[in-house]
Amino acid sequence: MDLPVLWYCITILAWVLFFVLEGFDFGVGFLGPLLGVRDKERGAAVATIGPVWDGNEVWLVAAIGVTFAAFPDWYASLVSGLYLPFILILLLLAVRGVAIEFRAKHDTASWRMWCDLAMAASSLLVAATWGAVLGVLVSGLAMGADGEVHGGGLLRSLEPLFGPWAVLGGLVGVLLSALHGATFLSLRTRGVLRVRARWVALLTAPILIVITLAMYVASGHPVVGVAALVLLLAAVASWRGVEWLAFAATTVATAGTVVAVFTAHLSDASWVLLPSTLDAAHDITLRGAAASDYAFSVITWAGAFILPVVVAYQVWSYIVFRKRVHSGFGTKGSKRRVAATR
Repeated sequence: MDLPVLWYCITILAWVLFFVLEGFDFGVGFLGPLLGVRDKERGAAVATIGPVWDGNEVWLVAAIGVTFAAFPDWYASLVSGLYLPFILILLLLAVRGVAIEFRAKHDTASWRMWCDLAMAASSLLVAATWGAVLGVLVSGLAMGADGEVHGGGLLRSLEPLFGPWAVLGGLVGVLLSALHGATFLSLRTRGVLRVRARWVALLTAPILIVITLAMYVASGHPVVGVAALVLLLAAVASWRGVEWLAFAATTVATAGTVVAVFTAHLSDASWVLLPSTLDAAHDITLRGAAASDYAFSVITWAGAFILPVVVAYQVWSYIVFRKRVHSGFGTKGSKRRVAATR
């Protein structure tokens, strides 16, 4: 068995699970205060992710751990080249977690409003930053022969975020999180919040379809073309009110986007993981970044025990918290619109 290839597939799977599960968390985080006019509605949005968000975040630890253990050179170049963006992501995740957990610690509307605003701002920024980081994986970093990123001063790790692929990635990260979060809200809530979430999905999906089609034309990656078709399915399912299918479609679209990023350069003979913008000879390749055979044997045995337990716990938690959350009704017109969707 080719362990480097196997563990690269596991690495992609871990990142896919993180972005799929946290993708709707981020979307709900910044859509909740926008769609929830009343405090009860905003609370219902938070309640949909309250029992599962921290479990979803476990996949970030798993993804980073697998990347570090299986491909240490790739991990070192990526983290050192994007040091400040990763620090920003960690701080934003901390703010979001505090906002979610502390929202119910003080029983005043103003306190909950400030927590909702902090959750919305941090969720929006972290979705944009993660999207930009994925864009950098496609465009590459200015790496030298030693794997170090060249540039001037402390802010050199921020410069890659302003490249065209990074900016596009940030935009796609926000829009895809919004669509994924909207389909999750429409699936997990009742009342006016459910109706508003479906409208967000219907408005967001066409924009993403256009962007994805443009990316497919530019890259020719087949997975990107499939993602565009799946996004079209999500739009149709949202319009028809088939909420489970709309959420399944956005799940596949999110997973496909991540897979497309991590396999963007695997068509090359050298299987490039992270290209160098200075010289192709300095690219980080799968074989060159792979750990030793002994390290692979150790993490293979560890992964065989740990990963199934994590997956089983995750599945169990979603089964337990599968019921819809009622967000209440607004005006009489809202009641009629909700009744029409049943």
